[in-house]
Amino acid sequence: MRTRTRLFLSALLLCILPLAHTQQIAPVVTADNGPNALVQEQKHYVVLVSLDGFRYDYAKKYGATHLLALAKQGTSAPEGMIPSYPSITFPNHYTLVTGLYPEHHGIVAMSFYDEQRKELYSYNDPKTNSDGSWYGGTPLWVLAEQQGMRSACFFWPGSEAAIQNVRPSYYLHYDDKFPDEKRIDQVIDWLKMPEDHRPHFITLYYSNVDHAGHQYGPDSPQVAAAVKHVDALIGKLHASIDALHMPIDLIIVSDHGMAKEEGPWIDLDQYTDLSNFTTVGALLYGKSEADTDRAYQKLKAADGKFMVYRRAHMPAWLHYNSNPRAGDPIIVPKGPYAIRAHAPSTDEQDHPPNAGVHGYDPRDMPEMKAIFFATGPDIRSGITLKPFENVNVYPFVARILRLEAPPTDGSLNVLSSALIEADRE
Repeated sequence: MRTRTRLFLSALLLCILPLAHTQQIAPVVTADNGPNALVQEQKHYVVLVSLDGFRYDYAKKYGATHLLALAKQGTSAPEGMIPSYPSITFPNHYTLVTGLYPEHHGIVAMSFYDEQRKELYSYNDPKTNSDGSWYGGTPLWVLAEQQGMRSACFFWPGSEAAIQNVRPSYYLHYDDKFPDEKRIDQVIDWLKMPEDHRPHFITLYYSNVDHAGHQYGPDSPQVAAAVKHVDALIGKLHASIDALHMPIDLIIVSDHGMAKEEGPWIDLDQYTDLSNFTTVGALLYGKSEADTDRAYQKLKAADGKFMVYRRAHMPAWLHYNSNPRAGDPIIVPKGPYAIRAHAPSTDEQDHPPNAGVHGYDPRDMPEMKAIFFATGPDIRSGITLKPFENVNVYPFVARILRLEAPPTDGSLNVLSSALIEADRE
């Protein structure tokens, strides 16, 4: 009888909640994944926050007092977290939640062509970004839902798609204009839900610093202002979480850094005929091996500002040699240069490159490195980590949530020194 009553109340709550405070704060989409499994209800919580484009040194450079305080209170990587190549938004956000390099999870760029599907994926096309068949791996929210633990995503690349036919229990369609403070209100509202429907894994996303960096450059007063703004948001979020007196770990990351752009556009078709190629940005997809090799030979001798590789011969440390979606040949810039296959046609407006850019090899350009801060009941105090690859965040979060994680490109050993291991099974 107790079980039947619990199920009835859970179903009733699921019907009432969209009409109550949750939906007054944000247009949340609810997936009917049922209540938390009883074994999951007593587990801890993780709020994973992304500050898009927040370079590893911005906190000190611009006096982000709340983040610097979190570093003393918990664990941080003062010399940065290493993004996967290419160091851009969608590939790295999806790496953070799958533990896989972009070549393994399949989101190899913001936009790319799939020769087998004969289709273009674009991050800003709802038809593709919400289609789960494009996404490999098992995102943390899918992992949680599959094991009977509810999850919620206030924006995150991939979170609107049914990946492995699973969506988070609560998510939103991306709207960059949604008020920043109200995003925090929604996260706290989720954490105040009844235990049986309360999400244990929550994502939160802000793009302010990335936008300012692109438009004005990383050394601009506009970036300084954006850093202070999101830092204040982190302060509000942290204080609101503390007021709940619950076992919640707060983890703050970014996807990449930012560099000052140098020079005009570099158009690849100035060096070789690309008429037999499908092109997406600087990605090249030849229609024959002869076309591919001819372009490779021409581009190899073309310009000192980039390297060109046949895909199979990409440097091993880039982990970018096995997925056809990356194209062939592959262009790797040597510096903060803006590269594309073609200029717009004569009837389309052209624009100069952004003042701030990213996407480059973080081993050659440390400005690409991202942030990592963590605090909470499972996080050691005063720990500083050496730079580590972002594929290692996935097993770290899965361990805190006590979820059984699949094999990935990351390892729990890399961040184990940051964990307070206690028997909570």
